[in-house]
This record gives sequence, structure tokens and C-alpha cells, in this order.
Amino acid sequence: MSFWEYLGSRRERLVFETWQHASMVFQTVLVALVIGLLAGIAVYRSERMAAFATSTAGVLFTIPSLALLGLLITPLGLGVAPSVVALTLYSLLPILRNTIVGLSGVDRTLVDAARGIGMTRTAVLLRIELPLAWPVILTGVRVSTQLAMGIGAIAAYVNGPGLGEQIFSGLARLGGANAINMTLAGTLGIVLLALIFDGCFMLIGRLTTPRGIRA
Repeated sequence: MSFWEYLGSRRERLVFETWQHASMVFQTVLVALVIGLLAGIAVYRSERMAAFATSTAGVLFTIPSLALLGLLITPLGLGVAPSVVALTLYSLLPILRNTIVGLSGVDRTLVDAARGIGMTRTAVLLRIELPLAWPVILTGVRVSTQLAMGIGAIAAYVNGPGLGEQIFSGLARLGGANAINMTLAGTLGIVLLALIFDGCFMLIGRLTTPRGIRA
């Protein structure tokens, strides 16, 4: 069976697994964005706290994916839960680090001027610092998404959802019928999703970045 014939015969299953993979990545990156953004806002004014938060996220990031997924089986079991937790932890570092870098890089004279005209610290954060830091933060989100997209394939190791099932099944059947087709379908599907997500984030960046910063 050719690759195109395989795609045609497994179309519904492949579409379903592609949707699962995209949904899993989107949800985990969204959760990581909320956690990373809040943590970055909480610590960016203190170099010591920022370094501690970044180092902690960095330690989690260095844990091998298979090892982390395996360790999560005991408390969370198999399936969606360990997959989502692992991807969220891996997605956290780029977002947290870029949030801290972006907020720390805002010109202090602008902040002082805003405080000088009576703006509260919260107002300065929401109206000055976050808009100026947003392009850097969004870059971290894009990096996290690409990481989650690839690592998400390994979630099949714990019966996680997504296209990793195609890759793992294909590799387990190497030499058998459709083994290459299965592996190729899963791999190309993830690459295509990664390109689509990155294009969407580029569009979001253009729509949400203030024109003066974009220029």
C-alpha cells in the first residue's frame, strides 16, 4: 500500500488523532502561559527570585521526557493526565524566562514617568510593561509550542492522545506492512501542525503587538 493509499484508508483515524494532538498542545501551552506569566510577573522585580524561578523551571526541563512520563504514571495513571502534566512542565521554561526578560527589559524611564503621573503599579504593569514585553513573551510561547508539539508524540508511551500513536506503532512494526506509512503519517502530521500553530502565533503577534513596537 502506498503512502497516499494509507492516508486515504485511515483518513478518519488520522484526522481524529491530529485533532487530539492539536488540542493537547493548545491546552498545555495555554496552561503554561498562565502559570509562566503569573510567575514571571511575581518575580521579575527581584533578580534572586527570578533566578530561582528560572532555575527551577530549567531543572524540570532537563528531565528526560520518557523518564518524566514514566514517573508520572504512578500518581496519575496512563492516558491524558500524565501527558498534559509533562507537556505543561516542559512548556513552562521558555514562557517564564521570556516573561522575566521581557518585563525586565522595559525602559525604566517609561515606568518612572507613568508612576510620576499617578498611575498605580498594576496600571503600569497592564498598560506599559506587559504591552512592551508582549513580543518577547510571545516568542517564548512559540518556542514552547514547538517543544510541546514534538514531545507530545512521546506521550503515546503512556497511552497519551495524538499522533504519537502512529509513530510508536510504526516503529514497533518496522519491517511489517505499513510500518513506514504509519511512522511517516505521524511525523508529517506533527510537522504540519507545528507550521500551522507557528503561523497562527505570527498572526496573533501582528494583531496584538502595538504598532509603534512593531515598527
